[in-house]
Amino acid sequence: MRVQLKAAGVAAAVALSATGIAGCQSTDEGASAEEKVITIGATAAPSTLDLMTNNAAAIPQVLLYNVYETLVRVDDSGKLVSLLAKSWQLSGNGLQLTFHLDPAAHFASGSPVTSAAVKSSLERMAKSTANQDSLKAIKAIRTPDDNTVILDLAHRDNFLLFNLASTAGVIIDPEVKDLATQAQGSGPYVVSEFTPGHSVTLSPSPKPWHEGGRPTIKFSYYSDATAQTAALMSGDLDVISDLTTPEALSRFTGNSDYRVLRGTTNGEVVLGMNNDVKALSDKRVRQAILMAIDRKGLLDSVWDGQGTLIGSMVPPTDPWYKDLSKTWPYDPARARKLLAEAGYANGLKLRLRTAALPYATSASRVVTSDLAKIGITVETEELEFPARWLDVVYNHADYDLTIVAHVEARDIVNWANPDYYWRYHNKEFNRLIQSAQTGPAERTNENLMKASQILATDAAGGFLYLMPKITVSKSDITGLQHNAASLSFDLTKVRKSK
Repeated sequence: MRVQLKAAGVAAAVALSATGIAGCQSTDEGASAEEKVITIGATAAPSTLDLMTNNAAAIPQVLLYNVYETLVRVDDSGKLVSLLAKSWQLSGNGLQLTFHLDPAAHFASGSPVTSAAVKSSLERMAKSTANQDSLKAIKAIRTPDDNTVILDLAHRDNFLLFNLASTAGVIIDPEVKDLATQAQGSGPYVVSEFTPGHSVTLSPSPKPWHEGGRPTIKFSYYSDATAQTAALMSGDLDVISDLTTPEALSRFTGNSDYRVLRGTTNGEVVLGMNNDVKALSDKRVRQAILMAIDRKGLLDSVWDGQGTLIGSMVPPTDPWYKDLSKTWPYDPARARKLLAEAGYANGLKLRLRTAALPYATSASRVVTSDLAKIGITVETEELEFPARWLDVVYNHADYDLTIVAHVEARDIVNWANPDYYWRYHNKEFNRLIQSAQTGPAERTNENLMKASQILATDAAGGFLYLMPKITVSKSDITGLQHNAASLSFDLTKVRKSK
């Protein structure tokens, strides 16, 4: 599952030069919709377009729903709705999932989206390192006719539909071979220009099966949030996908030249703890760390109080949510006692290798200061994101503490993977996740609520806060999403009026 590139996002991201990215002022009033250009400022630039081998959230931010479509999709409210599939049915025993494709759907190449194309893509994704776990319940894929796809499951999987609405379920044109530099699906856009680590340009599909009249979209990436804000005010940008400088909000709120959209996200900002590190394998040390951090003060400092305090890997929009934010309240005195009980009365040194993203670096300063007050010395290193952070922390777990946002929906399941970079091990938690996925569907929410309670009580990680979703645009931009209910920065309804 994905860590945010911006947002940390993912959601969470890293900034790039806007060299060669033109603003919209060059578009005349009489230009057709296709000639209009919308320039979006974002963070965490993708270094590749390959969804099969790379877990960076910056890739689906650009490609999901815009270039690659799925059988079903997550709408702005977090609900599953039809996309390539007009309808679907799950058998009574939960072992057969049938999709009925929209016969009008076709790829940008003009080739139809047939059941054979869907089968080819899902089998391709099931073999990929980044997505195979999401599709492992699929035992066989049958295609009785061009518009029907039947998934035979080895066991019930109550998470599969949501997985199919994300990166694991993208339907790729079978003719595309090099996914790192090419991306072609059935969406309303195609990638017309890609400079790894710097920019991505999406142009309207030459053969759309959706309504036309779309503008060209240019993603320009910024590591400096202040520079990004300045670019919007100067006219070099039309949209900031996720505002990370809350102090700048006053410049746009109430200003008729701009629109400010506030919404929710799935982006849990996590103080990751490497549970394989000797000190952090002791639950008392992890609990002491949580009680040493003034999370309300951290949120005020990093986000001007915006966002939501959480106590586990669950946002309030999930049906199994329970407010666990007060499980380990701010209590430095108690934290010092716990640290002493664990054998660290004379102090402890830890390495904090954080993602070099605005929200993460700001949070790391607060964490470092707060932990120093209970005798924990933190050596901080900022790692370029995504490439360096993914290599050092995500792939090799060479860290003690880290900070990054996790933006994929329902990503609590990652804690059941002992090889995930947190290296968390808890048999009862794993049992509950397994039961939630493969057991009776009516008990899924109950099991996930119990699992989230274990993460909180066990202090498996530091659940600092839930990212807010703040999008700022010029007033002539319409159709932007309010929430970040999926990994996509959904542009399918975005238009520019002048």
